[in-house]
Amino acid sequence: MMQLRPYQLEAVQAVYRHLRERDDNPCVVIPTAGGKTPVMATICRDAVQLWNGRVLILAHVRELLEQAAEKLHLVAPDLPVGIYSAGLKRRDLGYAVTIAGIQSIYEKACDVGAVDLVIVDEAHLIPPDGEGMYRTFLANAKKINPQLRVIGMTATPFRMKSGTICAPENILNAVCFEIGVRELIVQGFLCALRTKAGTQRPDYDQLHVRAGEYVAGEVEDMMDADNLVLSACREIVEYTKDRKSVLIFASGVRHGQHICRVMTERHKVDCGFVCGETLPFERDSLLKRFREGTLKYLCNVNVLTTGFDAPNIDCVVILRPTLSPGLWYQMVGRGFRLYPGKADCLVLDFGGNALRHGPVDALRITPAESNGDGEAPAKECPQCHAVIAAGYANCPECGHEFPDRNHRKHEATASSEGILAEQTTRTEHEVTETFYCVHVKRGAPPDAPRTMRVDYRVGFNQYVSEWVCVEHDGYAHQKAVQWWSRRSSEPVPTSVDEAVELAEAGALAPTRAITVERKPGDQYDRVVAYRLGEKPPRLDSEDGLPECVSAQDDSVPF
Repeated sequence: MMQLRPYQLEAVQAVYRHLRERDDNPCVVIPTAGGKTPVMATICRDAVQLWNGRVLILAHVRELLEQAAEKLHLVAPDLPVGIYSAGLKRRDLGYAVTIAGIQSIYEKACDVGAVDLVIVDEAHLIPPDGEGMYRTFLANAKKINPQLRVIGMTATPFRMKSGTICAPENILNAVCFEIGVRELIVQGFLCALRTKAGTQRPDYDQLHVRAGEYVAGEVEDMMDADNLVLSACREIVEYTKDRKSVLIFASGVRHGQHICRVMTERHKVDCGFVCGETLPFERDSLLKRFREGTLKYLCNVNVLTTGFDAPNIDCVVILRPTLSPGLWYQMVGRGFRLYPGKADCLVLDFGGNALRHGPVDALRITPAESNGDGEAPAKECPQCHAVIAAGYANCPECGHEFPDRNHRKHEATASSEGILAEQTTRTEHEVTETFYCVHVKRGAPPDAPRTMRVDYRVGFNQYVSEWVCVEHDGYAHQKAVQWWSRRSSEPVPTSVDEAVELAEAGALAPTRAITVERKPGDQYDRVVAYRLGEKPPRLDSEDGLPECVSAQDDSVPF
């Protein structure tokens, strides 16, 4: 049976807690390659085996259906699972768990029958309005079972126009669990990234915008210019001499074919090509060769953005600009997975996307009506073309020294990055939500002290975390005692489990704002000051503490 990672178990428990305590639909946010499918499989197993429920998993890509079926078999080998997908030539019905392609099943709610849970994979693809396929199916399914609940799984809880997928009027209503890219990289669950920009870049200001994205035809015309393709292919070959598997994203079919032609004829390397019109047998053959390592370069157009699992990818080449932070994230995310011998993943960004949206572990999400003003979230080294966080005074890759930024123009808002490497910047953030959980350090021995992780939501998809060491000794414990005593009338807990229970029961003063100290190069921002609400009175001992929700709790959460 598959063993869940600590954060995956937290996600499962958060879903159950949400379903029990609220009457709306939760969303789980876990980065690409962070393991959403085991979370989904565990929920299916519990729903069927503990609560005698029926579950339908909806996805839009064939690979996602196949991955879900594989992980379900690992987590619960005895679980009866059917697949309903025209692409897979399956029409299974009547199973406790059905994995279905939304295109195949959206008008078949009556054939499926009553289900208790619908889990939507890649939930950011649910349309925001209108009678899309998801809404059509769910509306009919709720006529059969009005108690139906929906759970969303995604790495990017926002759409192309930067709108959140969770809102009272949407299918999904609130994020119940979220963990970030940076934390999973530090913990060793995701691969580290390096980003470089191309030496030649077109003038993106010439492009027109339609429905929140650059006009596709204009993008392809611009990126398909001979000088850009020749320059990009030369740099790709140069940068990837020591790389094993290179995935390329082109701007269109004509552009992709041009790239493959230059790679093959000029640089004498085999470069496969996949687009929407590629025949299934040819596509399967190319993907198999790429995964096995016999095909080093694979170029695609809009088909390997989500649901494509090739852990061996150690370089992602993006030859298209996008205004969508979600699309930028999904493309880069193809290189997140760990693989033997893979030290990091190189991202070659020829579309200016890292400068536009920021690093994928700190995406800048701006409102749709924003005109793009404000400080860029990243910058490019003019010497080695590495794309790095905006606050660095020296390039961490080549040592290039950037000009002193003290003399720059006045900005609309203060920078969140230090101006020089030896300087720190302190910024106060309003806190909208605070979350508490038990944190177990990866690889720690069973008897090692644990910590209480506190996550402060300080903006859309932006969190700051700190760790309270109630189980430690010495200075760390003294700091934890001070932290707790400022917020609570309760005695300082002796275990992290007790601390989390008390925190979730309302024993801590609410945190209104935090002051964050940031220094370029640090793995984490540091919370150095707080603005707290009123300290609550002692909890009524007659009421007791709320019971901890566990994945094995036999009370039905839906």
